[in-house]
Amino acid sequence: MVHPADVVTVVLAWLAVLAVCVAAVLFGQTARSAPRRRSATGRIGLFLSLSGPWLAVVGGVVAGALSGAWLLAAAGAAAGVVLTSVVGLSLAPH
Repeated sequence: MVHPADVVTVVLAWLAVLAVCVAAVLFGQTARSAPRRRSATGRIGLFLSLSGPWLAVVGGVVAGALSGAWLLAAAGAAAGVVLTSVVGLSLAPH
């Protein structure tokens, strides 16, 4: 039987992942204000900074559903969100 405190912990963890993802996407909007001429690297960076965090969350949900380890999947998703947003902003033209 699942303890109610465990369910609350998992729900709070996933709410934190969503908050980090929204913050990363809003922060990634700064990559959009770059000049219109973008190299291939700049386009990849723009894609990663805007869509990468959402893809990391989807990947975390899939991993949680497949493994049943929802708390661990939330931690991995949060790390993936941060990693994709940092890589995307470093590749995007400034």
